[in-house]
Amino acid sequence: MLKRMIIMFGIVGAVFAGLAWFVNFRAGMIKNALAALADPPQTVSTTTAVSSEWQPKLTAVGTFRAVNGADLALQLAGVVDKIHFESGKDVEAGDVLLDLRKEDDVAKLQSLQATADGFGITLRRDHGQLKINAVSQATVDADLVNQRNALALVAQQQALVDQKTLKAPFAGRIGVRAVDVGQYLSAGTTIVTLQALDRLYIDFTLPQQAIDQVKVGQEVHARVDSYPNQTFKGQVQAINSKVDQTSRNVQVRAIFSNAERKLLPGMYVVIDVAVDNATRHVTLPQTAIVYNPYGNSVYLAVKSDAGKDGLVARQSFVKTGLTRGDQVAVISGVEQGASVVTAGQMKLRNGTVLKIDNSIPVANDANPKPVDQ
Repeated sequence: MLKRMIIMFGIVGAVFAGLAWFVNFRAGMIKNALAALADPPQTVSTTTAVSSEWQPKLTAVGTFRAVNGADLALQLAGVVDKIHFESGKDVEAGDVLLDLRKEDDVAKLQSLQATADGFGITLRRDHGQLKINAVSQATVDADLVNQRNALALVAQQQALVDQKTLKAPFAGRIGVRAVDVGQYLSAGTTIVTLQALDRLYIDFTLPQQAIDQVKVGQEVHARVDSYPNQTFKGQVQAINSKVDQTSRNVQVRAIFSNAERKLLPGMYVVIDVAVDNATRHVTLPQTAIVYNPYGNSVYLAVKSDAGKDGLVARQSFVKTGLTRGDQVAVISGVEQGASVVTAGQMKLRNGTVLKIDNSIPVANDANPKPVDQ
């Protein structure tokens, strides 16, 4: 009986020992599994927050137009007789550019002039006869009316003849001609464009909130994609006297000197109007900002508080200011010199271990220039 009790207790002790070992083994396995589930290092790119000078400005788009520019045409129809200009050449005001056939009109003008001369001769003769009372005053008055009527018809016909000659209304550069000798032209058909290139206008619009920030004589800068590394200076010449009721924008006109003739009417242009004084702000690429309804934030790459080697992520809420190109000004929340995550924020949280990879540069240009790919 005693022997059986000893065997039973031995078996029960073995069972309890096995259970204890299993519990400890399971706890160790769970601990190892949980350790394996810890966040692995996340690969991100970073940049260093720098301080730079910011000039507040208003930006708009517009189109260059000549101070004097017109598509030239004639008031009368006719057949092109002579062309006196070459495409792309400069002309002076009053230069003859084109003639329509006008032989019939000139002949009629000569006939009317002869009639007017005849009435003039009659008037002078009757004046002499009036002195000796050979004719009445009424006859002389009739002669005077006839002469004036004839001269008016001459002037009318001369105007018709002149209207068949196209002259340059101002000095400028001729464009590409759109007609040929012998071609019949209807009244109003465009013959060629003439543009004065010494000075150009840009008309652009700004929101009504900006009216008090723009003054006549204020300097503006124009950027044209034809000259990507150059800006052109101009001045505000006029501000419209009313605000558009539909868009609530006001029209502004700036004038630019174009002595080198680089700029042409019709060019698309971006206008920058400097306002207020320049200030300094911490600058970051816009991709570094995590935009949220409850507030914007960034992730900083900082040393671990646990004393471990390497960097970890720490979220910092920021207040942002103006933007320019790929950059954004940070008013608060980031100090100069801080290391800021610029890509990969979606997989981060506070304390995430970071692996830095800056092999792919992040867009950080204050004046990016779009390029067709």
